[in-house]
Amino acid sequence: MSEQQANKIIITSARRKMARAQCQLTEGKGRVFVNGVPIELIPIEMIRLKIMEPLLLAGESLASKIDARIYTFGGGIMGQADAARMALARALVKFSDSKELEELYKQYDRTMLAGDPRETESEKWMRYSARRWRQKAYR
Repeated sequence: MSEQQANKIIITSARRKMARAQCQLTEGKGRVFVNGVPIELIPIEMIRLKIMEPLLLAGESLASKIDARIYTFGGGIMGQADAARMALARALVKFSDSKELEELYKQYDRTMLAGDPRETESEKWMRYSARRWRQKAYR
């Protein structure tokens, strides 16, 4: 039993617009990789901070006990960052089995756990976009 608990692996997924993310959480030393790159080496600071929000809110005691590998695909870079953030937050809640952490995430920002269901509207037949129609010129 102790060997099973030592190799505890939690896999969660999340979506944001067209972006998808999957997070694999294991016990470790506090390392986080996004698509195989350490999170400290991500060049855009806004994205780095957005993905690290769940770790900062959870505190150093929990963040230093885990290793996370996040894989994202589809969509744009901010959509991927939001999806990665949500997948990491869900994995941390599942890993810690803490109702307090779940409530903290919900109070801080509900989309960390619940997600945002909005998608882009599909383009319609014989139109230039989802709602735009051809102009009529009578004169």
